[in-house]
Amino acid sequence: MLMNSRVAAILGPTNTGKTHYAIERMLGYRTGMIGLPLRLLAREVYDKIVAARGPSVVALVTGEERIVPPRAAYWVCTVEAMPEGMGTDFVAIDEIQLCADPERGHVFTDRLLRMRGTHETLFMGSDTMRGPIAELVPGCEFMRRERMSQLSYTGSKKTSRIKPRTAIVGFSVENVYAIAELLRRQKGGAAVVMGALSPRTRNAQVSLYQNGEVDYLVATDAIGMGLNLDIDHVAFSSLVKFDGRRMRPLAPNELAQIAGRAGRGMRDGTFGVTGEAPPLEDEVAEAICNHRFTPLRKLQWRNPKLSFGTPEALIASLEAASEDPLLLKAREADDLKALKELATRAEIRARASDARSVQLLWDVCRIPDFRGISQAEHAGLLDVIFRHLHERGTVPDDFIARQVHRIDRVDGDIDMLSKRLAYIRTWTYVAQRRGWVSDETHWRDRTRAVEDRVSDALHERLTQRFVDRRTSVLLRRLKQKEALLAEVNDKGEVTVEGEFIGRLEGFRFRQDKDAKGEEAKTLKSASLQALAPHFHLRADRFYNAPDTEIDFTEQGGLMWGEQAVGKLERGDDPMKPRVAAFVDDEAGPEVRQKVERRLQHFIDRKVAALFEPLMNIQRDEALTGLAKGFGFQMIEAMGVIPRAKVADEVKALDQEARGALRKHGIRFGQFTIFMPLLLKPAPTRLRLVLWSLAQGRDTFPEAPPPGLVTVPADQGTPQDEFAIMGYRKAGTRAIRIDMLERLADLVRVEDSRGGFEATADMLSITGLTLEQFADLMEGLGYRAEKGERAKQKPVDAAVPVEEGASTEAGADAAEDEAAPAEDAPVFDKGTPEAIEPGAVTGEAEAPAAPAEDPAEEKVAEIADHGEAPLAAEPAEDVPETPVAETPPEETPLGEAPDAAVAGPEIEVFYTFTWAGNRNRDRGGKGRPQGRGGPPKGKGKPKGKRPPQQAKNYEARPPKKDKIDPDNPFAAALSGFNKGKS
Repeated sequence: MLMNSRVAAILGPTNTGKTHYAIERMLGYRTGMIGLPLRLLAREVYDKIVAARGPSVVALVTGEERIVPPRAAYWVCTVEAMPEGMGTDFVAIDEIQLCADPERGHVFTDRLLRMRGTHETLFMGSDTMRGPIAELVPGCEFMRRERMSQLSYTGSKKTSRIKPRTAIVGFSVENVYAIAELLRRQKGGAAVVMGALSPRTRNAQVSLYQNGEVDYLVATDAIGMGLNLDIDHVAFSSLVKFDGRRMRPLAPNELAQIAGRAGRGMRDGTFGVTGEAPPLEDEVAEAICNHRFTPLRKLQWRNPKLSFGTPEALIASLEAASEDPLLLKAREADDLKALKELATRAEIRARASDARSVQLLWDVCRIPDFRGISQAEHAGLLDVIFRHLHERGTVPDDFIARQVHRIDRVDGDIDMLSKRLAYIRTWTYVAQRRGWVSDETHWRDRTRAVEDRVSDALHERLTQRFVDRRTSVLLRRLKQKEALLAEVNDKGEVTVEGEFIGRLEGFRFRQDKDAKGEEAKTLKSASLQALAPHFHLRADRFYNAPDTEIDFTEQGGLMWGEQAVGKLERGDDPMKPRVAAFVDDEAGPEVRQKVERRLQHFIDRKVAALFEPLMNIQRDEALTGLAKGFGFQMIEAMGVIPRAKVADEVKALDQEARGALRKHGIRFGQFTIFMPLLLKPAPTRLRLVLWSLAQGRDTFPEAPPPGLVTVPADQGTPQDEFAIMGYRKAGTRAIRIDMLERLADLVRVEDSRGGFEATADMLSITGLTLEQFADLMEGLGYRAEKGERAKQKPVDAAVPVEEGASTEAGADAAEDEAAPAEDAPVFDKGTPEAIEPGAVTGEAEAPAAPAEDPAEEKVAEIADHGEAPLAAEPAEDVPETPVAETPPEETPLGEAPDAAVAGPEIEVFYTFTWAGNRNRDRGGKGRPQGRGGPPKGKGKPKGKRPPQQAKNYEARPPKKDKIDPDNPFAAALSGFNKGKS
């Protein structure tokens, strides 16, 4: 240490003006140098000194930036880049407490011990360094500076409740980005400051905050290193950090260094925690507020006296320990790790054979790992650079050009641009080293230009992702209580100050989906100025809209065109649902009432129109007794009742009551009592909605597509739900109930006990394949037996014509009165056993004798002379040569050429017989069945079955005993019978 040199330590908390004092002291000398902990802070101080003295006398030296004018008098450097042996009048080291930092501490300790100005040396930092400085630097003067403002602890707050002009601190890139994204949604955006950013990007981000474009700053602990920003509050999002080896809690003095950024000059500041960070302990918070911390007792140190004889000797000198107990040997740094890795490579050991080569190897190993990919990959890059420098003395232009060219791109997202920025910093560092490139000026300018372009692109992406200028403008205008210009166009799009902020859907305002939290509140507040009068205009137009513009959905929603305006709710009467309108509270009660009245009118008219047959039953005063009661059952069931549920009620109805109900369109089918008019798509769709509301369902079943006779049947869906749809479940499919009755008419004439096959009409009605039809019949209680046989072509068999085979019965009689007995097949009407007790059966009337043809009468009148008039004697027999019907070389007509080889064509057929399980539809209340055989009854005659003749069976009483009241000629027939009696 020079005898006439003054050494002083300016110690104290943050916001005491220590750095400002050092700059003033330096400018009082002819030459000076100041070492700063961050590249960002160095750039800030450089700009201040340039503003005071001009750029021609100020130099900036960092790892990636070197600005050295010819007449440089004042040097602003990062601590690692401070040149030695300059002999400046003044030297200052800022944030000297970093001597205890595990990663960089040995560098600060080296400057504390060896860096001196010829006239004055200053160390600025925390009070915790008083003891080590006093012991290591004898004769050092100490000056304490008090904080110019008060610092207080405010506890924990949610991020959404943090006040403006706040810096939120995170300790990882992912954490910083997550907080910035949250602030963009809730507060309009935030600036992002991290140590890994270039000074250009950092300054652009800070400008957003300092100029008031955003009110929040998200940063790493880099802001604790002397960055002077307009911050009122510092919030910690975490109290632990990764120090390069492990996650560890931050010490109170480290928290104080960051918290001290709040409150600049004479303005007080506050600090606290947010997010997942736990509240600070009372002792820690008090220590930060009063600036009382445990003094440092150990400093990080690494031997500055290096041996460059061999790589092994260099490693040994770097790992040497200090004899001073106050100096703790620093842990293995990245440069030492790289040196050890390269020293194991044979080619590197061969090249590092002298002191000069070893020193070059050490200089290459000190290139920082800006990329942070892996130690092995970083060592590989250093290997290439060292070999180029050792062979040629410089890094080849074409090699560095290729590396820079790959990085010189501005496309991609934030992560991609951040990686490129880290990559270019490596080559910027290489270009700044004297003698490492052939044209230093060119490559410094080139790498600097690439860094600037990537930095600008990164700033643009950061702003685009984390700053919502729309919300920022609105928040600023609302705070200033300025009138906002808001508009609503004919498409319902709402704009404020020309910015799209949402859409008016029906009578509800839908904000921009990207708006969240405070941003959403701001947008909604701004939009109400335009929406208030528009709500009333839209309500008037809706009230006068025709019913054709309004519709309901299968889930009970109410639509006005493509916009949802309400929903149906359960009412006291299933046929009279209530409505709930979708109207924002800001629209007012008048708009809500008007919309609700219009929707109620619509649904009431829709129910009355589509369910008019049911409404007519309710209004028919002529219905009395059992008919009236059954009519109300139909209304409650919305026009569809499975017959098994009302079997007893149907039996109790006489013909007169049934006739009265038929006049209202009720059809008594063998499976279902229904109204065909209500099976149309529109009534079915509404019936499902009303039924689902009455059942209290959250999700409603969808109506089957119109026109389908059968649909796939979900086995988990109950039969009642299929009935409301107008279908009956049978096997894996469900068949429409009206088509099921038509199928019943076709099956009724078949012999269900003896077995029958499906006809073309049956398959045509159902629209199914033969296999699907077999599954359907099994679901209806039949047994399907599969068989194969030779296919019979139409030309191979004559179609017999049966006389008297007409078996036409009245459709309504089959529906109403021919319900099978408990043991009878469902559709069986072909055997006497299938007839209900009391039913009247009769043989088919024999066909009348055909009348004689007049032509035959004339032929009979011709006299018979006993011989043909043309030839009295028979002609002589002439032997005929037989002619083959088909030449032997030709294939007979209708026969395949390879018929003899392939054999006859086989077809699959099914034989259906009654399986005796009809009682499933009646809840098992019928007679018990046997082992699945044919239904019990009189049985079939033993032996050969006699030929059956066509018969007609009538379930209703013979007309000679009782006249069908539904017959339009009932009155005439009644009078005719009375006349006969």
